[in-house]
Amino acid sequence: MSNRRSFLKNSALAVGAVAFSAKSYARIIGANDRVRVGIIGFSDRFKNGLLPAFAALRQQMNFEITAVSDPWGDRRTEAQAFLKEKYGQEVAIFPNNEALYGSKSVDAVFISTPDFQHALQTIEAVQAGCDAYTETPLAETMADARAVLSAVRSSGKIVQVGLQRRSADPYRTAAASMSRATAFGSVEMAEIRTKLCHPGSEQQTALVAALQETNADWQRYRCKRPIAPFDPLEYAAYGLLSPQDAGIPVEGFNHLMDTVHWFSGCGHPRSVVASGGWAKEGHQADALTIIFDYGPDNDLTSGFQVHFTAHASDETELKEVYYANGRSLQVAPPPIAVSGVPTQENVVAIDGQPCRLTGVADAHQTDALFTQRHVKNWMECVRSHRTPNAPIEAGYHCSIAQLMTTAAYRTGQKITFDAQRQEIMIGSRVWQPFEETGTNI
Repeated sequence: MSNRRSFLKNSALAVGAVAFSAKSYARIIGANDRVRVGIIGFSDRFKNGLLPAFAALRQQMNFEITAVSDPWGDRRTEAQAFLKEKYGQEVAIFPNNEALYGSKSVDAVFISTPDFQHALQTIEAVQAGCDAYTETPLAETMADARAVLSAVRSSGKIVQVGLQRRSADPYRTAAASMSRATAFGSVEMAEIRTKLCHPGSEQQTALVAALQETNADWQRYRCKRPIAPFDPLEYAAYGLLSPQDAGIPVEGFNHLMDTVHWFSGCGHPRSVVASGGWAKEGHQADALTIIFDYGPDNDLTSGFQVHFTAHASDETELKEVYYANGRSLQVAPPPIAVSGVPTQENVVAIDGQPCRLTGVADAHQTDALFTQRHVKNWMECVRSHRTPNAPIEAGYHCSIAQLMTTAAYRTGQKITFDAQRQEIMIGSRVWQPFEETGTNI
């Protein structure tokens, strides 16, 4: 059996593009071949978001789910029963990814697992010869980020990162307008204010009670993290705890910062400072204010700033505005409009209709539509072998911004990025995640 730790250790850290091998070309799926899909982690995100999108397209695209891998036995049996009852689909279940890939029963996989597992599991997928749809965030360390970028590029496999705005017509239209200087111009500043609904641990009570060490592979769940005693709360609600998760810098953060990178053409911040407050000991910050500076390293007189503020709430709310050439592009709240005036002439359309969402139900339906289009783009690219809308590079650049933010918040210092070394810096030294807690991974 392969050692999971060897995947990242043996992956080259170079981030340059590598030509596809003859073996990669040989594995390109034909137009009439049925694509067999595996589920890596039967999570709520997969069950409630990705699966409905996939199910709506599976017959048209000739894709089918054939297998599920999850280290928790209850999730495996739930997945098998759910897929059988709802879609009439018989699937094989596996206690780990090595067993799934060893079965040679899948051509592509959905990866919808805890955030810190995404990089390793994407590397596993492409090294096993599979295409992948990987949820965000992509990585929790720069070593992981470089390794997954290198592995995907050298494999020639199709990896779509779950940044579904990139497949949504309103955002694609807005991005196109940002790239035309005559229409809008270069970004001068961006303002993002958001409320994030971050559920309390009491909502995980049933899951915590159900988790038993005898039915969950705890050490496999932890991937590269240090060996530790079984903790059902961490397993069920890792996102609430520190340092298990970065909190606000991963809760919807990647979608927002990816939009900055996409609209501006900048790959990563030049520097980041952040300040925030904790909810209670051991939990994540309730509020966070971040200032990002973007621009060329060799010309500090040019560039732009992003002012990002977020706080935990019982509801979700978002304001997102870009400024350039004396004009503004309002991205949120919808409709997306130039100069903040939602007229028929400048409102970005979706399916030919103005994007005017007023309620939670409408917003949910649109998010579902965007996810479906993103999944469809991935499925199309698996067949055509074209670059998907959100390639691995998009996820990589988000990881840089996310980790710079985590470093700035945890250290209270100004954080920079060394583009040559591809490292996050505090002054002249490289920052390592979790160094403040003595639990480097």
